[in-house]
Amino acid sequence: MSAIIEVEHLTKKYGSKRGITDVSFSVEEGEAFGFLGPNGAGKTTTMRLLMALLRSDAGSARIAGLDCWQQAVEIKRLIGYVPGEPSFDPGMTGGQILAYFAHLRGSVDQAYLKQLIQRLEFDPSRKFRQYSTGNKRKLVLIQAFMHRPKVLFLDEPTNGLDPLNQQEFARLVQEAQAKGSTVFLSSHILSEVEQLCTRVGIIREGQIVRVGGVNEVKDIKRHVLTITFANVVPVAAFEQLEGVSRVEALADGHTLQVEIRGQADPVVKAAAAFPVLSVSSHEPSLEDIFLRFYEGDGLAKKETSDVVH
Repeated sequence: MSAIIEVEHLTKKYGSKRGITDVSFSVEEGEAFGFLGPNGAGKTTTMRLLMALLRSDAGSARIAGLDCWQQAVEIKRLIGYVPGEPSFDPGMTGGQILAYFAHLRGSVDQAYLKQLIQRLEFDPSRKFRQYSTGNKRKLVLIQAFMHRPKVLFLDEPTNGLDPLNQQEFARLVQEAQAKGSTVFLSSHILSEVEQLCTRVGIIREGQIVRVGGVNEVKDIKRHVLTITFANVVPVAAFEQLEGVSRVEALADGHTLQVEIRGQADPVVKAAAAFPVLSVSSHEPSLEDIFLRFYEGDGLAKKETSDVVH
């Protein structure tokens, strides 16, 4: 396969505020590429530059061999875009907005458009101002997929969707990829990236720090077990277990929070040695995961050797 998205030394500054600096990566035709990083890291800036919604200060970007700024009109015929924050004329109905985009595209399969509306359970008769966050997200998803684009740029595409529609979105991505589309996905949901993507790029403070297989996600993924015991249990009983990165005793003395990378089996077996009252599990936000990973032995020590130029 050949690269369909090529980014070389891309730089964008916002005065004294951080933008992105010397960003380089490529995405192969037909692959699903995840783009990860904490808020303010440069994900949306990078995507807007590729969409020619912003102009770079330095570097180059090409899609399907076309320059992102010099040939922006031609590129827009090839792509579908889901913005992080949808914004349309509040007085237009969803149907009118879709008809407008279909007219701009020139050739949209109306049967497929109706199918998308049905699959996402979207009501096109209501005005944009009346839509909930989830319905606004459905609208931008439909307009991004309806012309079967060659490249999909998806910025936090499932934000506000219920679990059933998140599953439907995943099926739409997989179907598009099976037909040859390339997917560029920015998401805060690590499980979503794991499910849909084959490679990921991680951006921190405006710079690419790692690009690699989806196992890079597994390397940073964490989840937290909160275990309440009948009696006080020492932190030391869990600190040295495989996959445990942090153990914290809560104020009551009977509850431990155990942060785990990988399988929970060693922790569960160790907890079984004590009288357990309750166990709960949750996945920290991507912000929390990156914060702890940067503070520890993760990217902070790896970025020198793993930066892609």
